[in-house]
Amino acid sequence: MKRKVVLILLSLFFFLETNAQCAMCRAVLESEEGQTAAEGINDGIVYLMAIPYILIGGIGFFIYKKYKTLKK
Repeated sequence: MKRKVVLILLSLFFFLETNAQCAMCRAVLESEEGQTAAEGINDGIVYLMAIPYILIGGIGFFIYKKYKTLKK
């Protein structure tokens, strides 16, 4: 069980370094001289992408725990 928790936590932290931009956003932001806006857009996209996965994972975990305690 500890291995699974560690694996899940590590997999959550590895996707934080991704660059997630659509083609249009990338084209507009690459034309800018300073890359601060592009970094901000990337961080925002990753943040918006992570929240649903965290919520669904949390709900799934609580359902799993509920069924596990009912079977004992």
